[in-house]
Amino acid sequence: MFIQKKMARFNKFIYGFLPGLLLPILFMWVYLNRFYPSDLTFFEELKQLYPGLLFGKLLLLSIMPNLLMVFIFYKSDSFKIATGTLLGGMPYFIGSIFML
Repeated sequence: MFIQKKMARFNKFIYGFLPGLLLPILFMWVYLNRFYPSDLTFFEELKQLYPGLLFGKLLLLSIMPNLLMVFIFYKSDSFKIATGTLLGGMPYFIGSIFML
């Protein structure tokens, strides 16, 4: 009960929207550096993947941490943060649909 009252103070749309926009980029960077190590920079790797099917799949994969955050915030009754996180990930989802 005490945690819910404390979380209610931070239940704002912008607190979910900004991490929703930034988390997929961070996840893509970690994923590419961990599983595909190369001498190329992050942006050069994205330029190599861009016109292909793999870029759409990478975008879909990068949305998974957002969905986990939406689930956690939804279960903790922080609906505005969950909505912001979901809407922050929508450009990545729409982009991935057009890439597939």
